[in-house]
Amino acid sequence: MNSPLPPAEELALIDRELAQLDSRRLYLLTRRDWLLRLIQQSGAAAVQWGPAASGSPAWSAGPSRPAKEASAPSAQNVLLALGAVLLAVAALAFTLVSWGSMGIAGRSAVLAVVTAAALAAPAVLLRRGLRSTAESVAAVGLLLTVLDAYALYAVGMPDADGTGYTAGAAAVLAAVWAGYGSALRALRIPLPAAVVAAQLPLPLAAVAWQAGPLGVGWALLVTAALDAALALRVRAAALPAALLGSAALLVGAAQSWSAGSAAQALGPAALLLAGAALGAAAAWREPRVWGAALVGGVAAVVAVAGVARPELAPGWAVVAHLLVGLPLLAAVRVSALPEAVRRGAVGAGAVVGAVGALVSGAAVAPVLVARLRVLEEVWAATTPAADPYGPGASAAVGLLLTAGAAWWLSRVSARPGPGVPAVVLGWSGLFTAPVLLGFPVAVVFAVQLAVTGAAGFLALRRSGRGVGIAAAACALAGAVNVSLGALDGRAATFAVWGLLGAGCAAGAAYGPAARWLRSGAAVCAVGYATGLLVASAAVTDLAVVWWALPVLAVPAAAGALGPRLGAVRLPAEIAAAVAGVLALALSAGRPGTLALVLALSGVICAGAAVRPERRVLGWAAGALFVAATWVRLAEAGVTAPEAYTLPVTVPALAVGFLRRRKDARASSWTAYGPGLSATLLPSLLAAWVDAGWVRPLVLGVAALAVTLAGARWRLQAPLLLGGAVLAAVAVHELAPYVVQVAGALPRWVLPALAGVLLLAVGATYEKRLRDARRLRAVIGRLR
Repeated sequence: MNSPLPPAEELALIDRELAQLDSRRLYLLTRRDWLLRLIQQSGAAAVQWGPAASGSPAWSAGPSRPAKEASAPSAQNVLLALGAVLLAVAALAFTLVSWGSMGIAGRSAVLAVVTAAALAAPAVLLRRGLRSTAESVAAVGLLLTVLDAYALYAVGMPDADGTGYTAGAAAVLAAVWAGYGSALRALRIPLPAAVVAAQLPLPLAAVAWQAGPLGVGWALLVTAALDAALALRVRAAALPAALLGSAALLVGAAQSWSAGSAAQALGPAALLLAGAALGAAAAWREPRVWGAALVGGVAAVVAVAGVARPELAPGWAVVAHLLVGLPLLAAVRVSALPEAVRRGAVGAGAVVGAVGALVSGAAVAPVLVARLRVLEEVWAATTPAADPYGPGASAAVGLLLTAGAAWWLSRVSARPGPGVPAVVLGWSGLFTAPVLLGFPVAVVFAVQLAVTGAAGFLALRRSGRGVGIAAAACALAGAVNVSLGALDGRAATFAVWGLLGAGCAAGAAYGPAARWLRSGAAVCAVGYATGLLVASAAVTDLAVVWWALPVLAVPAAAGALGPRLGAVRLPAEIAAAVAGVLALALSAGRPGTLALVLALSGVICAGAAVRPERRVLGWAAGALFVAATWVRLAEAGVTAPEAYTLPVTVPALAVGFLRRRKDARASSWTAYGPGLSATLLPSLLAAWVDAGWVRPLVLGVAALAVTLAGARWRLQAPLLLGGAVLAAVAVHELAPYVVQVAGALPRWVLPALAGVLLLAVGATYEKRLRDARRLRAVIGRLR
């Protein structure tokens, strides 16, 4: 920077200008503090500080300083609160500890002077703009009035009833604090304190006069009503109104539920109805508190039904509550009511319905679970019938009432939500009603089958909606439950399972239904067909291993029908394959029968593989045929499988060689895979159970030759099959030595080696990944 002044003179000039700026800054800060105090004293509105209208920035308070952890107002409030607490502690100590060292006149004079000073000081402090200090002093003054009341009781009326005196003192203090807060409206503490104190007089008076639970409830309700009226002007009274009103309703409900007769329930009913009226009035006046109407609606239901409850059995008492509460749902159509009242009434009806449904559902759940006991002894015909018109009938009635109300609500409100519980509750009530009513077994099965079929039909008609999904779940649950119950008798098993299977087959063929539902119906139809075949075999008293033969008819039928199954073909064939696995499991107890079932399964797979889209089943057919052969050979005691496999392997490899010469694009798995597998795999199994060394040696040499041939001519099947067999033989031969070495080593060596291996693999993970990809690419290029 170039300057016409010498450096020394320019430096002196800069220092003088900085001194002037500091002086000006100090003056402005002083002026700003004076203006702030003036504004606080005059009660003017707060000034918004910021950039001036011309866009120039506001004056900075100086260079940046470390951020303060607490602002000045917050620090001031902490100090004031701490001072108020200390004064309160001192006042308590003086009243409770040092009170006896002074005479009556001295005590009264000290408390009167201190209380008067504490209550008068906030007025002076407010005029000086010290609002926070005034709040703290006022809090101390309010506490001193409480101590005054206690002193008056301790000195002037020691024999008076403490609860009654507290009630009167709370009323006087509430009035005094309310007047004090009204006189000094700038204070925020007196009016809320007066509201809190006003909650005590009536309940404490009821306790003092031994009015009983109902008297206390009425006192709470009257206080809540006064709070609700006060809440129209003072919002702080809304919370006490809600709390005391709820407490009053709880007292009324408890008395209603414990009443021993209808006459004893009249008193609690009156209290509950009064609370319901208060809730409705509050919601009518203030739309935001629609919850008051909801609570009031529930209270009204408990009040009316509670009168009849002592004369009814517990189950029918639930029905009585439903009969009183569910009509509240009709408020959804009454447009003359305010929105808050209408919403609360509908919510109360929904709450009563939900509770009734839960109680009734808990009563019918044992009926559904009891069917599991049939599995202890199938076809024993020992299922007991319920008592005619037993107390459980009320549970079915409760479920049907709530189902009807939910269905009606879903129709009139144009909302699908209530339709789902309507379907579930309706199915539960209708399905369990014949059992709860003690109907004969045949009637029970007929009704339950009809209910299950109706649920399935509803699911098919509305399969794309929530109602359809709920109906499908109910149909499935009903089918499982009635199928278990049918196991108690042979005739019932065939009749029920046959009807359910036919219904599932009809559902699978119903085109307009969703595909997932039709697929499920097809799977169930295959399952029932399998169950009927097993039951038929069990009736003939055949050995269990022979049950597999009729079960094979299920996969045979699925393979024969094939494309005729349409969209449900794949799930039906998968279910049929599961039935085939069941047949193999049933026949596993006898090798000869197992070999026969394996061969028949291979025939079924081969027949299905005739179709182009099921050619993959040809591999399964070949595997089943080979397995059947080896099961038969094992049953015959064959110990040298090569004598039977080599005559098959040699012509199979010759046929594969000729095919490769004719069609160079043919896969090596198609040409050489079956022939090589026919010998290598059985010989490998024999080598693993052979204690000698000749077979493993010969098999290892043969596998090595096959592997080298595959590498030489780049054939995938010989390379992988030969390599896998060679590795398995090597592991078999080295296993005893590895076990000996592992037993001789310390136990910490193997975990250490494993850790080192993991570290090495992790450190070269990317390289190993590239090597694996390269190896996969090389193998993929082989034929």
